[in-house]
Amino acid sequence: MPGYELIGEEEACAVKDVFTYGGVLTRYGHDRKRRGIYRVEEFERAFSRRMGVRHALAVSSGSAALIVALRALGVGDGDEVITQSYTFVATLEAIAACGGVPVVTEIDATLTMDPDDLAARITDRTKAIVPVHTMGIGARMDAILRIAREHGIPVLEDAAQACGGSYHGELLGTIGNVGCFSFDFEKVITTGEGGMIVTDDGAIIARARACADHGREMQDPHTPADSDPHPSGGFNFRMSELSGAVGLAQLPKMDTVIRRQREIKRQIQEGLSDTPGLTFREVPDPTGDAGNTAVFFLESREAAAAFARCWRERGHATQNLPDSLAWDYAAEWSHILGGYPRYRGRKISTLWPQSRAILERGIAIPLQVTMTPDAIDRLIAAARACAGTANLRARPAREARSSASDPEAHRGFRGRAGAARCRRPLRRGARPRGQGRRSSAGRRSYTGRQPQP
Repeated sequence: MPGYELIGEEEACAVKDVFTYGGVLTRYGHDRKRRGIYRVEEFERAFSRRMGVRHALAVSSGSAALIVALRALGVGDGDEVITQSYTFVATLEAIAACGGVPVVTEIDATLTMDPDDLAARITDRTKAIVPVHTMGIGARMDAILRIAREHGIPVLEDAAQACGGSYHGELLGTIGNVGCFSFDFEKVITTGEGGMIVTDDGAIIARARACADHGREMQDPHTPADSDPHPSGGFNFRMSELSGAVGLAQLPKMDTVIRRQREIKRQIQEGLSDTPGLTFREVPDPTGDAGNTAVFFLESREAAAAFARCWRERGHATQNLPDSLAWDYAAEWSHILGGYPRYRGRKISTLWPQSRAILERGIAIPLQVTMTPDAIDRLIAAARACAGTANLRARPAREARSSASDPEAHRGFRGRAGAARCRRPLRRGARPRGQGRRSSAGRRSYTGRQPQP
């Protein structure tokens, strides 16, 4: 998955060149000393060409990219921003940092935003919609954009986990009004830490540049700072020249990374296609999959937990699912959401039952670009073995739940003395214990409608 696997002489030489030609490590100023070397600017131009957009702004991290892009869209105190329940915590942190109110949708079987739930959560206070392309797969952008345009709401794509992926021929991050990327150490390409904002909208990029540099609105980076009007506020979210140099060396490797990831994922899915009790993630556009993670589902949360234990015992790692939800699932973030009036006093862990039912059955396996054929075969064999172990271990729990919820299983039961056991008569209209309705995901749901989070 990560670009760090391919770090080599190109990156080392790129960093050395910065010191050879003046040693200026900041992107702005010191024009004479830097001898024409502006690596961050070059990286922005190269990235915008690669993504087919007019404007690109490099910043210090993917989190910074989200904050800057939200502010460039005008998000401020009390504005509602809709995003999804399954995402890295930075998505909600960025909304909170801008003074916005996170409004969180369910996900569907794609592990991205459920468009039906999105439509139900739009209000006259909605300022932006932030779909997240998780683990290399694009959200249902056609449906999301249709809903957004009906209401005149801008769309910010969080493509931090999907650089290089596409959706029906359009690169992820370039489909909405603005897109954000991350270049941290484990992304498709890396600058160590870093991020990028892309857009075709000149007004958005102008506000973004100001926000990322203490409110300076100069669009010519060589203009002296004291001549800038400085009418707005901002922060220091600038990318350094060293990060820009590494990015320039990494960018030509992105196509190789994507191609290799897709091939490895194809082999793994073929090797697991007939595994009992295992189903693959739904992908809206398989040809656009960036391929950085193999995701599949077991039949129950008990089976997924058993698989994860077996997987760890064999020395393998998972990525986020099922054992890292504290960082990637909004229902775990009462420290962020609990301070907002719309969430105060509510049990946040229960607010997105559809998402939880999906996530607790999921397994996500990160894929390495440098995997050998033998390593791929061993991974497939281990996954098949762990799936078999998981099904065996989870069966008693499933049978116990089934027995407890089936009144027929208890009829005619007699105690040790042979006398029939009687049950207390039910009140009129009451349901037997354990007999709530069941949703398609296998979890109980009740007729009382839950309030919308």
